[in-house]
Amino acid sequence: MFTLLRRLKTSHCHSVSSSLFDSSCCLFSGNMLAWATCFLCSRCSFSTTSNVSNFDGVFNRETVVEIVKQERWDDVRLVGLLCSALAPVSVSRLLIELKQDPLLALRLFRWAESRNGFCHTTENYCVIAHILFCSKMYRDAHNVLKQLVTFHRDSGGVIGVLPSFTIMDALWATRNVCVPGYGVFDALFSVLMELEMLEEARQCFLKMRNFRVIPKARSCDILLHKYSKVADGVSAKKFFNDMIGAGIVPSIYTYNIMIGILCKEGDLKAARILFVRMKDMGISPDVVTYNSLIYGCGKLGELCDAVCIYEEMKAAGCSPDIITYNTLINCFCKFEKLPQAFNFLREMKERCIRPNVVTYSTLIDAFCKEGMLQHAIKFFVDMRRVGLIPNEFTYTSLIDANFKVGNFDDAMKFVKEMVEASVKLNVVTYTTLLDGLCEEGRIHEAEEVFKVMLKDGVVPNEKIYTAFMQGYLKAKRIDDAMRILAKMKANNIRPDIVLYGTIIWGFCNLGRFEDVNSLLVEMKDYNIEVSEVIYTTLIDSYFKAGKNVEARNMLNEMQGRGMAPNVVTYCSLINGLCKLGYVEEAIGYFHNLKNVGLQPNIVVYSSLVHGLCKNDLVEDARKLFLEMPEKGLIPDKIAYTSLIDGTMKQGNIQEALDLVKQMTETGVEIDLHTYTCLISGLSRHGQLHQARDLFHEMIEKGIQPDEVVYGCLICKYRESGNSEEADALLNEMIEKGIAPVKSELLQKNVRV
Repeated sequence: MFTLLRRLKTSHCHSVSSSLFDSSCCLFSGNMLAWATCFLCSRCSFSTTSNVSNFDGVFNRETVVEIVKQERWDDVRLVGLLCSALAPVSVSRLLIELKQDPLLALRLFRWAESRNGFCHTTENYCVIAHILFCSKMYRDAHNVLKQLVTFHRDSGGVIGVLPSFTIMDALWATRNVCVPGYGVFDALFSVLMELEMLEEARQCFLKMRNFRVIPKARSCDILLHKYSKVADGVSAKKFFNDMIGAGIVPSIYTYNIMIGILCKEGDLKAARILFVRMKDMGISPDVVTYNSLIYGCGKLGELCDAVCIYEEMKAAGCSPDIITYNTLINCFCKFEKLPQAFNFLREMKERCIRPNVVTYSTLIDAFCKEGMLQHAIKFFVDMRRVGLIPNEFTYTSLIDANFKVGNFDDAMKFVKEMVEASVKLNVVTYTTLLDGLCEEGRIHEAEEVFKVMLKDGVVPNEKIYTAFMQGYLKAKRIDDAMRILAKMKANNIRPDIVLYGTIIWGFCNLGRFEDVNSLLVEMKDYNIEVSEVIYTTLIDSYFKAGKNVEARNMLNEMQGRGMAPNVVTYCSLINGLCKLGYVEEAIGYFHNLKNVGLQPNIVVYSSLVHGLCKNDLVEDARKLFLEMPEKGLIPDKIAYTSLIDGTMKQGNIQEALDLVKQMTETGVEIDLHTYTCLISGLSRHGQLHQARDLFHEMIEKGIQPDEVVYGCLICKYRESGNSEEADALLNEMIEKGIAPVKSELLQKNVRV
């Protein structure tokens, strides 16, 4: 384990120009000079017919062009332009004069931004963006706009513009720099999406719509897709309506994105409406459309509808792909319909579609959840045989399944193999591993894995904290458990109903009912309702602690809140009442259980059989025992042992032995408690020889007698006058390290 742990342990910059960002004058939001520059600049004529022959009476266009071409950036005449408070205006006018030579204009723009003490205004950016876009230098135009938007975003405010003057407004105001072309506005829209500024992109779209400049449908599809990726269905639906309102005709891609979003949200009705609408518009659904609808139906458990969509897909001449079959297989596996899932596996192979990692992993997970671990491992071996590499999902399913059936070593082998294969453990894998370690009582190893997880950058979730909580509570390390709770709260993770249930369960096991009451008050403060599971835990714990009144109060409170007891609750009630001697009341709840339409399970029957036998109502217990097979229930160890003990106490030795034979024939193992009842009963009725035979039989089966079994035989041998046999058993008992009780030593002076 520790070897595995050791294996587990085994300047982003957005600057535009260093001089630009280092300059103190770039604090635009508080720069009055920039405000004035923008004010004047916004009033300049950005005319396509501009023919200014002299800038500020200093030099003409030809002079500027010559200086720039020769890259004489230190020429005093050029540098002098940037020393004026109106420098940004001069730069804009120079850029316009150079618009016929876009490369030269761009070089001037970059030179100006590199000068200490100078910052471009929004208009400067917009002017050069127009020039570059009109010259089909789309990538350069895109980069300039991205630089502008990034700077605007990172500065947290306005860039040299009036408070109400947005980038979009500035771009619109400078549109006449070149022959009007509106593609640059679509470029700005695309930049906002690229920077994941989705709400700003939508606002840009709305402003474009007001200016009657509509972005391309393809660009709009990208925004819808972005909304889909971040699972923001509300914004996606709003934007889709905005598109329709702007007169943009949805394409197959638009419909596919929207149908996919609606299906993921479970809004199958709305998805089907769009499906019908797209067909009415003459748009033929493709494989992506059908796959989304199949997924939506499967998610809601509407498996027949999923198959109908699949059949319609084939009838329409649309060939299913690997995603289609993986979706169908996953749907049927999710709802425990493995035979149907295998029908689709067979069909995909018939269509020469090769199963991939997702296919195998889905089926392996289904086998694991069904408890068919050997089948899961067979598929795991097969997927590697065909050259597929298991992923973290595959390994996690197998690790979890092995932990749940108690195969701790096999689970850890899969963890080791996963690490050696360089498959990264995700939060689900870590949760499974930590839960398995804590369940096994290996808290120290779990703590080490937790440290590795944190170094791996995985953020703990509620399930991980819950696993630790259960481990600490089982180990009775209550202080550590409360430390975990405090850490959760410090990390702003509010405990959920499951975690509270875990803590309450732990406190109940320790008998700390005052702490339980404090937690119930805390839950009320957080507006977390006590669940049926927690009520059942409390009822069961109060009964086990002999607190009959408190248990009944919990039941009354539960019913007062409109919660009907379930089968588990009835189990706790019947078992608790029987142990406290309230057998008639327990029988009443047993009948009530059936009256409300619940089917008593094996635990209910066994609890009642045990209670009846304990209270000398063996005949009633026998009737219930015989009723169990009629209800399709096989009596368990508790039911058999209870009835054997009851019949023995009545003196029905043969009936008890017949029950033992029946117990063995049905595959129910005889344990220490059963042997104790038999040996005690036989000894009590003078059948010492038969009792001794059973004593030897249990030892041969690897079941070691305890002090009760030894004590019973020793006492009976002494009563029958066979002191030699009694002494032999007593010495044997001492040699095995079993401390005899005081009564066994009264007639024999034996050193213990």
